[in-house]
Amino acid sequence: MSSNIYVGNLSYDTTDDSLSAAFSQYGSVLSARVITDRMTGRSRGFGFVEMEDNGEAQAAISALNGAQLDGRDLKVNEAKPREARPPRRW
Repeated sequence: MSSNIYVGNLSYDTTDDSLSAAFSQYGSVLSARVITDRMTGRSRGFGFVEMEDNGEAQAAISALNGAQLDGRDLKVNEAKPREARPPRRW
């Protein structure tokens, strides 16, 4: 079963590839995505990593929470499920 991980306090220089590389030390990474602003394309300072194994994900969370990546101390924890949003009206 895969695990989704929230990664906060990312540097604006962090890329999907560097985020994936940091987590791949602890297991198989299915996806790593830095969230960007739609208008500017600039990082919003957080991202998500999906790992294949829950045990590996927990090891990565423990090891990387508070660790430095690109000069910033990471905030790493298990991602909460997305809440349902009401439809947008124009």
